[in-house]
Amino acid sequence: MSSENDHPGALGLWAPLESMRSSKLPAFAAEVEALGYTTLWIPETTGRDPFASAAFLLSATTHLRIATGIANIYHRHPGAMAQAAWTLAEQSGGRFLLGLGVSHSRMVEGVRGLSYGRPVASMRAYLAQMDEAPYNAVPPSDPPKRVLAALGPRMLELARDAADGAHPYWGHPEHTARAREILGPDKLLCVEQKVVLEKNPSDAREAARAQLAHYAELPNYRRHWQRIGFSDDDLAGDCSDRVVDGLVAWGDESAIASRIREHRDAGADHVCIQPIPVGAPFGRIDLGAVRALASLGTA
Repeated sequence: MSSENDHPGALGLWAPLESMRSSKLPAFAAEVEALGYTTLWIPETTGRDPFASAAFLLSATTHLRIATGIANIYHRHPGAMAQAAWTLAEQSGGRFLLGLGVSHSRMVEGVRGLSYGRPVASMRAYLAQMDEAPYNAVPPSDPPKRVLAALGPRMLELARDAADGAHPYWGHPEHTARAREILGPDKLLCVEQKVVLEKNPSDAREAARAQLAHYAELPNYRRHWQRIGFSDDDLAGDCSDRVVDGLVAWGDESAIASRIREHRDAGADHVCIQPIPVGAPFGRIDLGAVRALASLGTA
């Protein structure tokens, strides 16, 4: 029988924490836990190591789950990735969830100087090597679960066949429904949703566009957005209001709660919100919104 920690819970928080001093992180994680969020998702780019951070955050909490959203498969040997996941799962009593992804060629080749392969084939081979890697320490009660940063049909099929589910990023409820159809009823579907707690349309969309600008030139996301119904005209320039409103939930608590319900109705097991502040630099999180929206986990 699997433990209750196997499921990431109803409402999670996706939080870029690189702008926050490490000394502040234990108190932040404890507050996230006290607010009722079930899982805290942390990214990997060019900042802190996500596994060291996960260990730090897990040690500061008692029941909050920590998930990587996502750990880049090109940065680690498959055996090292497996070791990290098994170690954290055992040390935390099953509160660690491994999110894996292929990232982007600009990050892998341009920043890291590594070779970027075909996404689905590379992930399939990587997962097989993880499964073959030995682990001789005391194991966790249950093997650590892993979800893939899957957007397109083929990666979603791989998430169904070789992982415990998917962690789509920059999607909308219609994509959630398509992902659930591909995954089937028994796999985890952990959806990331960006939100702006702001009722003024101009201010909300400006904050959303500032976030979109950092992703809009990445081919993986542009192909994803085109697949889910946005045209080249929609994606031109600063992106149309249709793109902004489709990908980012903005407004008051009721409007954001409605978007979360749409994802759940479409088949999401778990929605992790990423609150974007108005008028702040990229990579910051809206702490006021984190506090105000925590109650949506039970809405």
